[in-house]
Amino acid sequence: MTPSLKGIGYMCIGVLFLALGDAVAKWLGEVHSPFEIIFFRTLVALPLIAVLAHFGGGLRTLGTRRPGVHLLRGLIYTGTMGFFVLGLTLLPLAEATAIAFVAPLFVTLLSVPLLGERIAPPVLAASAVGFIGVVIVVRPGGDAFNAGALSMVAAAVCYALTMITARRYGGRESFWALVFYIALVPVLVSAATLPWVWQPPEPWHWLGFLAAGIFGVGATGFITLAFRYAPAAIAAPFDYTALLWAVLLGWWFWDELPDIWVLAGSVLIISSGLAIAYHDRRTSLNRRPS
Repeated sequence: MTPSLKGIGYMCIGVLFLALGDAVAKWLGEVHSPFEIIFFRTLVALPLIAVLAHFGGGLRTLGTRRPGVHLLRGLIYTGTMGFFVLGLTLLPLAEATAIAFVAPLFVTLLSVPLLGERIAPPVLAASAVGFIGVVIVVRPGGDAFNAGALSMVAAAVCYALTMITARRYGGRESFWALVFYIALVPVLVSAATLPWVWQPPEPWHWLGFLAAGIFGVGATGFITLAFRYAPAAIAAPFDYTALLWAVLLGWWFWDELPDIWVLAGSVLIISSGLAIAYHDRRTSLNRRPS
C-alpha cells in the first residue's frame, strides 16, 4: 500500500472518531460549557496517549526540542475545539459539519504562505467553488447566519492551521509528542476557566466525557498519521466523509435532517475538495520520472 493510500485510510478512520466525539460533545453541550467539555475530553485523553506512547516506543518519544511549536499547536487546537463545540450547540449536527467542511479549503490556501506550496489556477477555481458552497450553507442575512455559523468557520480556520503544522513539523518531531502536547495545552487552558464555567455533571454525563476523550484520542492520532503519510491536499478532502456520519447521527439522536440549501452547499464544497485532490494527484503523476 502506498503512503498516500495509508494516509487516506487513516483520515477516514479519524473522521469517524471525530463524528462520534462531536455527537457526544453536542449532547454534553446542552448542559455544559465548551471549556468544561474540552477539559474532560483532554483530561481523559492524556493518560491514554501516555499509555499508547509507552507501548509505541517508550515515554522518551514524548521528548521534544520544540516546546514553542507544541505550545502554539495546542493553543490553536484549543480554539478549534472551543469554536466547534459552541457551534455544535447552536446548529444542527449536519449543518455544523457542512460549514466545517471549509477547513480542507483553508488547508490548501494556507499551504501557500505557511508551507511554501504553489496553487495552480484550477485549484484556485475549485477553491472558489467551495467557498460559494459555504456561502450557500451559511446564507448571510438568512436564519442560518448566526453565532453558530461564525463559530464553525472560526473552528475550520483553526483546524486547518493545526493540520498544516502537523504537516510542517511531523517529520521533525515524534508522532506521540505531536499528539501528547496538542492535548496537554488545552487541558491546562480549559482548567483555568473552570471556576467560572463549572456545572456539576450528572452521573451519565461522566460516561459522555469519557467517551469524548477516547474518541478524541483516536481522531487526533489517526488524522495526524494521515497528514504524515499523505500530502495535505490529498488527505484533507476525505474529511468530507464526516457528512454521512453527521446526517445519520443527527437524524438518529436529534431527529435532524439537513435542508436543500445545506445539501446543495455541501455538494459544491465536496466537489471542490475532490477536484483539488484529483488535480494534485495528476500533477504528482505527471512529475514522476518515467
